[in-house]
Amino acid sequence: MSSSDKPPATVEAFLQHLTQEYDGLSNRLKVIARHVETHRDQLGLEGIQSLAEACGVQPSAVVRFAKHFGFSGFSEMQRLFREGLAQQIAPGRAYSLRLRDVIESGESSLQPEQIADEFIKGSIAGMQQLRQTLDPHALAQAVDLLADTQAIWIAGSRRAFPIAVYLDYALQHTDKRIGLFSALGSMHLGQIRSVRAGDVMIVISFMPYAEETVQVAQQAVQRGARLIAITDSRMSPLARVAEVTLMVQESATFGFRALTATMGLAQSLFVALAYRLELSYLPTADGAHGTKAG
Repeated sequence: MSSSDKPPATVEAFLQHLTQEYDGLSNRLKVIARHVETHRDQLGLEGIQSLAEACGVQPSAVVRFAKHFGFSGFSEMQRLFREGLAQQIAPGRAYSLRLRDVIESGESSLQPEQIADEFIKGSIAGMQQLRQTLDPHALAQAVDLLADTQAIWIAGSRRAFPIAVYLDYALQHTDKRIGLFSALGSMHLGQIRSVRAGDVMIVISFMPYAEETVQVAQQAVQRGARLIAITDSRMSPLARVAEVTLMVQESATFGFRALTATMGLAQSLFVALAYRLELSYLPTADGAHGTKAG
């Protein structure tokens, strides 16, 4: 039975509806939902068989998924993504196709400069995609939260750890209290007792999502903290408890996912906050200086 009388009019509306309905979907439909959300730039071009194989389901499950959201079938759902793709083809997909050509070309070996070139092109593609897809409203909300709090916590481990460390370093340049959850010695669950209502926590994690980061995020929210998630899906466990979600998807090169776009997003967030706080130093009309915010 369809949950919608008519299909969404735009890709963004569809993805928002997808997020709202996610918890009530069957396990198979959840797999399709995550794939659709993560590979939205490819959905307008790949066939139903390819989509089903990528999700490990039968094509009939894809049809059920489409009908659940008000589409007559897969073709109508795909048409929605094709229209969005026609307006703006994501550079990340073009890069992934080029990389597949390199791997399948039969080359027995690659020179270091060729490998470097592929990684650099992948990083550029990721940055271009971030520029196209970054939600300015969400970014502004995140800056507002950070500017209005006295204490900022950062949590990120494994692949996301370098981003968390950078934010810890950068935010130390503000007058706010900064804390980093490193999970060193499994002390992160003890650290959570220092989090207070009104604090803001930035959490960073990507599929398959670090369990320790998810635990910290959930407990921080329970303690009254306000959460900013940097993650790769609206269906991620971080996005589902966050007040603000900043989405970023990295290109993968030879099986290694980059961090270039995520670091660019983190730096953008910090500089936007620093700009907001430093505005208080601007001279007033009578020549006096304001008081530093935060």
